[in-house]
Amino acid sequence: MPPEDHAPMGLRERKKRETRVALSQATIRLCVERGWDDVAVEDIAAAANVSVRTFRNYFSSKAEAIAASHLERMLRIADALRARPAAEPLWDSVLHVVQAQFAPGDASGARPSHDQRWREGLRLMLAEPALQGEVVKANAAAEKELAKAIAERTGTDVTRDVYPKLVAAVVGAGSAVAVEHSLRTEPAAPLVPVLREIFDRIAAGLPIP
Repeated sequence: MPPEDHAPMGLRERKKRETRVALSQATIRLCVERGWDDVAVEDIAAAANVSVRTFRNYFSSKAEAIAASHLERMLRIADALRARPAAEPLWDSVLHVVQAQFAPGDASGARPSHDQRWREGLRLMLAEPALQGEVVKANAAAEKELAKAIAERTGTDVTRDVYPKLVAAVVGAGSAVAVEHSLRTEPAAPLVPVLREIFDRIAAGLPIP
């Protein structure tokens, strides 16, 4: 892969990415706290301290804005995977970077899994049909970028080899299962230990319990 593909972002691109993240997080927070139907684009723009026009420059809908947080998190996972020690086993690296990005208080604005009102709000938000379609699109983009990082790390070719694409899909599926399990289990299951269990099982070849 050409080195310029992963050159450091310039100030303008970094600012644009920060704005996307801020708008996405504001959308998530408002939709979880108020409910999907009680949040307008004007509310989101005001919460992020930008104009409605700025929101429209980045996103076409609330659903697209929310799904952007998932893509951003997976981009951070891909970047962090590239930075892990080269001699570290792949699945150890994957577990480390995934845990770091899903930990409470990370850059995604996540709240502790025991916050019952927040969990219930998330469940309702994630059930919105419009959001589910955008999440599918974000997943596809996320897996593509993660596969590139895995290919670099494993010396495989993302255009010819199935391995990096398979691992990227497994990482995405494992993360999604962990989030869903944490949100729906009663009493609340802390997310990070669930992630650890899932990726330990994957690394072990998914033996029957």
